[in-house]
Amino acid sequence: MPTPPTIPMPGAQVRGSKTGKPIMALLDLLGRTWSLGVIWQLNQGVATFRELQLRCEKISPSLLNTRLKELKTLNLVRLTSLGYQLTEEGVELFTIIAPLGDWAGQWAKSFQEKGHHTKVHQTKSLQTAISDKGMS
Repeated sequence: MPTPPTIPMPGAQVRGSKTGKPIMALLDLLGRTWSLGVIWQLNQGVATFRELQLRCEKISPSLLNTRLKELKTLNLVRLTSLGYQLTEEGVELFTIIAPLGDWAGQWAKSFQEKGHHTKVHQTKSLQTAISDKGMS
């Protein structure tokens, strides 16, 4: 049975870096499946385990439990009598990350304007062209 990955701690080696630089630990943490999603969802407000699982769509209970343990250990999330919530550091991290969502939206728009489309867009365009020409 493989050993679970260790929690990325500032000052320690992490996946992809032996430097111990805090930014590398943060990027390792945020790159883990659902870490960023849990932070994003908890920014919407306090949530019980079950509520958070619903907010995170199809996350398994074991993965959610693992991520919550990591985020609690790193002082980004805490468990209160009402449920899980972001700590002051977690809220601060969210305020730093949130603008990336705006940037990503502009990036995607620019990418599409330059003629780069996903297969889904290409398929829809092809279907539209076929129907416009009366080929369907």
